[in-house]
Amino acid sequence: MGWRILAVLALMGMAIFGPAAAQMPRDRHAGYYYPPPVSIETYPSRAKILADTNRRRRIGFIINVIASMRQRPYPPIFDIFPKGAQAEKLIIVSNTSGRLNTIYRVRGLLATMTSVARTMPIFVKYRVETFFTFLDLLKMLGFTQITVTDGAAFAHQIKLK
Repeated sequence: MGWRILAVLALMGMAIFGPAAAQMPRDRHAGYYYPPPVSIETYPSRAKILADTNRRRRIGFIINVIASMRQRPYPPIFDIFPKGAQAEKLIIVSNTSGRLNTIYRVRGLLATMTSVARTMPIFVKYRVETFFTFLDLLKMLGFTQITVTDGAAFAHQIKLK
């Protein structure tokens, strides 16, 4: 194809990815808070969204996580913040070069966060502390998307279903 045809297709959202790319919703945070995700996966959560969850509860959760990180005697290795009209998207950005720059490091962080989540009263209350993960906790709170990035060139995104 000529470059003009490729340019027109790209403007239509089709480029080399075909018509399906034109139907994908645009990620308005990509390119601002993180680079376009290198990989996107869907996590089929076993958890249900809590009936009383809302934007305020999600923001309160993030505030508590940040407060906990700031009590440590060293600076946080990542920043964590909500985005979206209902604070339904969670973004985790590394503060240190060379961290969270591969899918394996991202999964390691999420595994560590699962260990912490399993000690939370809500997991104990519902007796799910042995099999729910950090991603299940986020689903319970009503998050729909998590993006983890090294803050430079790598981002991995997880859609919660």
